[in-house]
Amino acid sequence: MEAITLAFAVAPGRDDLDLVERHRRGDPAAFDEVYARHGRMIYTLALRLAGDAEEAADLTQDVFLRVFRHLGGFRGRSSLKTWVYQVGLNQCRSRLGRRRPDQQPLAEEGAVGVAPLPDLGRGPEELALAADAGRRVGAALGLLPLAFREAVVLRDIEGLSYEEIAEVLGLRPGTVRSRIARGREQLRELLGGAT
Repeated sequence: MEAITLAFAVAPGRDDLDLVERHRRGDPAAFDEVYARHGRMIYTLALRLAGDAEEAADLTQDVFLRVFRHLGGFRGRSSLKTWVYQVGLNQCRSRLGRRRPDQQPLAEEGAVGVAPLPDLGRGPEELALAADAGRRVGAALGLLPLAFREAVVLRDIEGLSYEEIAEVLGLRPGTVRSRIARGREQLRELLGGAT
């Protein structure tokens, strides 16, 4: 209980800078903490953009290698979370841009490395219908142009705010809103044509 109270006593921005300073001084636990905080979100982002669990794991490793190398240069102009997302998204763009076309399938729930989301309040028929809908949405999302897919994934799957997405993508918030709206509209069209 004391550790929880202590964690909330430090402002989030200060906590980020303290982690970075500890990393600069050579404290290996500082990087471990950065990974513990942000590793899952980067893996999820990579999985949603790459569509393959093995590729996502490789990308996650590459991202955190870059984070390790450049963490000392973090200056706190954004949150550490946003900075790590930027590194992750740039690494995904770089690697996937070389290896894959702009449109690619997304990983489905139940695929290797993708944990199914349990829903104990539904019966088997409802679960089957939901799984089918999830596959359709995942396939449609994979058909979106990368710029729209990134914005929609960051907002609707990762839950980032418009301002955080703007920082991650290096865009104005209005452009982010436009990409999300256009991506959602294209998703509706793709899903409407599939039903």
